[in-house]
Amino acid sequence: MDNIKHNYRPGDVVELIAVRKSELGVFLDAGTGNTNDDILLHKAQQTEEIAVGQAIKVYLYKDPKGRLTASMRLPQMQEGQVARVEVINTTRDGSFVNIGAERGVFMPHAGRRGLPKVGEKVWVKLYRDKSDRPAVTMEVEDELRQASRPAENIKVGDTVTGSVYNYSDQGAFLFTKERFIAFLHNDEMLERPRVGAELTVRVTYLREDGRLNVSMRLIKENAMDVDAAKILEVLRTRGGQMPYSDASPPEIIKEKFNISKAAFKRAMGRLLKDRLVEQREGWTYLQNNEDGK
Repeated sequence: MDNIKHNYRPGDVVELIAVRKSELGVFLDAGTGNTNDDILLHKAQQTEEIAVGQAIKVYLYKDPKGRLTASMRLPQMQEGQVARVEVINTTRDGSFVNIGAERGVFMPHAGRRGLPKVGEKVWVKLYRDKSDRPAVTMEVEDELRQASRPAENIKVGDTVTGSVYNYSDQGAFLFTKERFIAFLHNDEMLERPRVGAELTVRVTYLREDGRLNVSMRLIKENAMDVDAAKILEVLRTRGGQMPYSDASPPEIIKEKFNISKAAFKRAMGRLLKDRLVEQREGWTYLQNNEDGK
């Protein structure tokens, strides 16, 4: 056995030899020539019966006493890789995520996008922090860009499912199950989705760079019915009148109805045509025959 001390670190996935058994489990050769350095693979961290002399692939981590310990439950990702993982705990300083290993991995506050909640899934990259410990960050734009592929066999009107991994001032970016990158503009949101949220969205445009523009909204005809119902509901709650009309500024329409000015005008046009509402001097009024009277 050589006397060179191997620099095994928490977060490493290595193959080690079982050298002896105890009541606690089996000890793995750390390769230092000193049995005091042998690494315990506890019975609770074994996924199968281990024999002395057997080579085992294990994940290394530190137990509550700070000792290097092994587990046969291997992580689903390696250093430098990205994956969509579950948040299992949150603190004021950061969050912990499940990467499939024995212990959760810390995500510092600086690496978070928003405030992920326990149970949510988010895209993260695994790295080592300044203390040489495994950690993750939600800053994954470059990695997902490299992992993506141009959209194919997709047409306008199709739906795709993806999860939000980043925001800009203009909207949200999604990474789909097909590894497409899709952009969801603010005007195409029914509500602002959380980072990590999985959405099924409608393709509105195929970009030359292979990316997609998408919308949470229904196709115009169906969306018009939904928007018209929303306008009627606001009118009812305000006693049949409201200070909003086709002349209202787009930002006011967006704030009050969460739809674009164009969508508002389409829905209002249908209501006017069906004589359910009327507009006078910048106000909209519910007609008496709105309920079929």
